[in-house]
Amino acid sequence: MQRGSSEKELAAGWEAEEAAAAKAQAAAKQVRADAGAAGESERKAGEEPSKDPAPVQPRAADEGDARSLPRPPPALPLSEPKPAPAHGLCRHGKPRCKGRSCKRSSGRGPDGHRSQRPVTVDSSKARTSLDALKISIRQLKWKEIPFGRRLPCDIYWHGVSFHDNDIFSGQVNKFPGMTEMVRKITLSRAVRIMQNLFPEEYNFYPRSWILPDEFQLFVAQVQMVKDGDPSWKPTFIVKPDGGCQGDGIYLIKDPNDIRLAGTLQSRPAVVQEYICKPLLIDKLKFDIRLYVLLKSLDPLEIYIAKDGLSRFCTEPYQEPSPKNLHHIFMHLTNYSLNIHSGNFVHSDSTSTGSKRTFSSILCRLSSKGVDIKKVWSDIISLVIKTVIALTPELKVFYQSDIPAGRPGPTCFQILGFDILLMKNLKPVLLEVNANPSMRIEHEQELSPGVFENVPSLVDEEVKVAVIRDTLRLMDPLKKKREKQSQQLEKPLAAKEDPSDSELASAADVNTNAEAHLPSICLKQVFPKYAKQFNYLRLVDRMANLFIRFLGIKGTMKLGPTGFRTFIRNCKLSSSSLSMAAVDILYIDITRRWNSMTLDQRDSGMCLQAFVEAFFYLAQKKFKMLPLHEQVASLIDLCEYHLSLLDEKRLVCGHGGASGGRPACSGTPQEAALSAQPAEGNPLPCVDSAHKLSHSRHALS
Repeated sequence: MQRGSSEKELAAGWEAEEAAAAKAQAAAKQVRADAGAAGESERKAGEEPSKDPAPVQPRAADEGDARSLPRPPPALPLSEPKPAPAHGLCRHGKPRCKGRSCKRSSGRGPDGHRSQRPVTVDSSKARTSLDALKISIRQLKWKEIPFGRRLPCDIYWHGVSFHDNDIFSGQVNKFPGMTEMVRKITLSRAVRIMQNLFPEEYNFYPRSWILPDEFQLFVAQVQMVKDGDPSWKPTFIVKPDGGCQGDGIYLIKDPNDIRLAGTLQSRPAVVQEYICKPLLIDKLKFDIRLYVLLKSLDPLEIYIAKDGLSRFCTEPYQEPSPKNLHHIFMHLTNYSLNIHSGNFVHSDSTSTGSKRTFSSILCRLSSKGVDIKKVWSDIISLVIKTVIALTPELKVFYQSDIPAGRPGPTCFQILGFDILLMKNLKPVLLEVNANPSMRIEHEQELSPGVFENVPSLVDEEVKVAVIRDTLRLMDPLKKKREKQSQQLEKPLAAKEDPSDSELASAADVNTNAEAHLPSICLKQVFPKYAKQFNYLRLVDRMANLFIRFLGIKGTMKLGPTGFRTFIRNCKLSSSSLSMAAVDILYIDITRRWNSMTLDQRDSGMCLQAFVEAFFYLAQKKFKMLPLHEQVASLIDLCEYHLSLLDEKRLVCGHGGASGGRPACSGTPQEAALSAQPAEGNPLPCVDSAHKLSHSRHALS
């Protein structure tokens, strides 16, 4: 794939979406204007005095205030009293229901269609995002459940993790395992796997070492580079694995300067090469907080917000030196640190102060001749590649918490990507936040030690739009409204004069339910650009194999029997790889990975250990190819043999059902482990063997 052409396609696609969004917003404004004009004309027509005015009707109940009142019926002559209803009928002329009172209101509109209920959102666990969530729900005219309830809600909004509540239905704004996946060590390991496969594609993440496990490797590699280039004087940044908001981060010039090396075992960390030449604005270093919506894991759907936040340091930047390494307000962009600086500037303007919108930065760069389309395409590419690196292990977490066939919610999540632009405008990934702050106010010190929460217009402009439009994309009743609107439009088409039909107004209400809202600020980037990035999803396919052979629902580690079954079913054992060698491989890799991970709840092979074993098998079988081609070839081989096995099992099942030969051979334990087809790969039809036979010789 040509990298330059893919970047041009990304930029062109983003520009086309911007133009389409502008047209949609203009059309929405026109719809609102037309609706207003029509309503005004109807109001004037209704206000024309009649010769025999009808008696004044009583005011509608509060529940109906939001709807237009029906026309008052003509006054009945006083001399003719209303006849009593016939025996067995209610006062509305309908058969009486035994044990129930008859009610005029049945939940249906004048056209006979059931009126749509509002979407319900449980906000009882929203925490710091509550204010922005409340505004979003109000703008959408949905219903907030602030204290939770026993009845299920459509959407549950959690502030911290998937496990904030026990949920068995609906949608929840957290994925199980996401908090663990974006921790600094786990993220670094996931990206490193991709860097081994595609080093050029994943050069947006600084070179990293995991402490304490790789401390000696870190010292040795730095010394080796210095010996080859004595002029190289690097700076490194140390980040505690569980740290947040800048806690515990510091800079060093020499590996031996790492503080408290003895406590690293209790508080592991990641050390990275420090970016010494960042892009500066007003002589200040800044980073970008970009909001990314992971709408679905399988199939993968990714959206990126068109605007984000730019957080500025509060001390003019200088390249690191022994004299300024400890100047945190110069080197660290964390908002939670710089807000305590005396130079921090609160501003209601989006283009000034210590926190600004990312769009204001782009406008400023554009005025200086910077190619903004190229900047955006590079950022989109970075986001998609990072999510592709995270999704394999997220799938393992997901099937553990929500096994297939068991009740559970569907998940989505807003992620906070922290990105730094280098002086040459190349984006660099700093970290990913599973719980980005959605607060829309900031603390202001009125007097020493006395603080007050003050609204932040910059935060509100960006964050409310992200939450509101995330809810719009996840709206569980949207399809029902669209279907109802289509049903209402059918009888309209048959009417000669639809202007007199009550269906017209009902259809307009459904069609323009979001006409009062601005265009959605979240733009889809995957699967829209899937063709440019699908070749990177090799580890995702390995995760599907891993999950297939887990055997027991809810587990996250592969046992020795499952690994042997994987080797046997994929025909990977040979004269050069005996099953005894397979057992030794399993024991060695599993033991080493279990010693590095803090989670010892389950024994067995984790996904990352399985990936390492898979790399070893691929290199052993396809020796003369680059690593990514070796791995791709082995995946193709495994998927091919498993598809034949699934086909054989399907044929055997049909034969057993029709009284033919009984089940296929194999031990019950192995049959249980390999019974499920690979995720995303349905059972092939009988003709699939002919399609796969073309690649048989190449794969074997």
